[in-house]
Amino acid sequence: MTWLAIAALAAGTYALRLAGPLLRRRLRLPAAVQTYLAHSAVALLAALIATAALFAGSEFAGWARPAGVVAGAVAAWRKLPFVVVVIVAAGTTALLRLAGVR
Repeated sequence: MTWLAIAALAAGTYALRLAGPLLRRRLRLPAAVQTYLAHSAVALLAALIATAALFAGSEFAGWARPAGVVAGAVAAWRKLPFVVVVIVAAGTTALLRLAGVR
């Protein structure tokens, strides 16, 4: 029964992904809907970042992790190389945890 459910979900996922390219020319979305879809992708990404930055499992991750994310965001905003952004974020978090901030 489990394999049947997995196969059905896999087929459904494949069908939904295939429907986009196949129906693209047949379906015309209004400009407002296209704008909302573009904004929804940004909102979803922001929600994922906020969830990963603030929570460890179902509990608050402490102040060191969000501070590291903010430091990394500032480094990215300053257009530093990606490796430097990661080092700044990880270093900020590590230094704060070393100082006793959780």
